Amino acid sequence: MASTAAEIVAFLLTISGWVLVSSTLPTDYWKVSTIDGTVITTATFWANLWKTCVTDSTGVSNCKDFPSMLALDAKIACLAGLIFILSGLCSMTGCSLYANRITSEFFDPSYIAQKYELGAALFIGWAGASLCIIGGSIFCFSIAENSKSPRRGYAYNGAASVMSSRTKVHSSVPDKTPPKHFDKNAYV
Repeated sequence: MASTAAEIVAFLLTISGWVLVSSTLPTDYWKVSTIDGTVITTATFWANLWKTCVTDSTGVSNCKDFPSMLALDAKIACLAGLIFILSGLCSMTGCSLYANRITSEFFDPSYIAQKYELGAALFIGWAGASLCIIGGSIFCFSIAENSKSPRRGYAYNGAASVMSSRTKVHSSVPDKTPPKHFDKNAYV
């Protein structure tokens, strides 16, 4: 009875953890910073995985989306690829151990209980695990490949207008002067 209760508690805790972790993905405030004036807060800067924003004292927000959802820091992106590989390996191990149990019972002549064959869920599990491993591997290798090639940046040329201040830099030869990137004053 204690084992059943422990399994129920463990299941509820892991499901609750999964829900909480899943709810962090769309959440806006992964990092927050404020600039305080003498009387009121003049600007609040915040960012998440998909964009970076600033909200001024009047409540108006101005956001800049990242150029790609995969344009994360190389360490974070590589870690994500490794987590995909690890999840694929864990899924593959679980499916394989269960399949081993089924086949060993099926081919054991001394096993007298009901004999089962491999079901479709095991094959779907193996396919999903394989896709996670392959996708995670490709993801890790593409990050290593992207770190060797020059990246296109966005230069800041002054506050003329929203459309004209974001000009793309298409230079295959790196310039000796570093491009002016958006800083906290470009949003307000």
